[in-house]
Parts: sequence; C-alpha cells; structure tokens
Amino acid sequence: MKSEHPGINPAVPPSGNGCVECLTSNGWWLHLRRCAQCGHIGCCDSSPSQHATKHFHGTGHPIAASFEPGETWFWNYETGETIEGPKLAPPRWHPADQAVPGPAEKVPRDWESRLH
Repeated sequence: MKSEHPGINPAVPPSGNGCVECLTSNGWWLHLRRCAQCGHIGCCDSSPSQHATKHFHGTGHPIAASFEPGETWFWNYETGETIEGPKLAPPRWHPADQAVPGPAEKVPRDWESRLH
C-alpha cells in the first residue's frame, strides 16, 4: 500500500502502547504520538521529555499521528501543519482504558506543573 505522503507507511504497526523512551527510562507522558513512517511511539511536546519530536529530529521521519483514542490527525514536522493521512495499521490508538497521563504508576502527584 503506497501513501500519497512521503514519510507515511500505512502498513507499519505501532512499536507498542507507550512511549518507547519513557518506558525504558521510567518516565511518563501526557499524550502519545505515532511515527507514521516507522511506527515509533513517543510522547507529545507537552510531556516532560518530548520524545516524539526528538524522534523526528533524530531520524528525519516527518509525519506523526496522534496515538490517542478517537484522534485521526497527522502532524507534519517539516511544515508545522496538520495533514490528512491514510488509515494506519492497527492498533490505531493506545488502549482506551490506558491511563492518561501514563503509565499510571509513574505519574508524579504534581504532574500538571511539569508539563510544557
């Protein structure tokens, strides 16, 4: 399946249900983003570590999709715009019963004061 947007591979599944780097470093996130090219799951720019944007800068993969249940938007880091995108390989979102922010056991009590 070929996408009309360079940087989107609709056949690639997500790397998991949470931010790859936060899970490795015992961190936490507010919302999740999915690289539309390789499936990497990273945390959003409001999260303390902003791993989705760091993934873009490190790889050059230009498009991210929301990994939040019910959200279908795509973000183009190169243009700073939302774009239309194709249906992505399942699962499209993290599980609906997954805590936000998450993971629940890692979120500090003062989490709101730590957001960007």
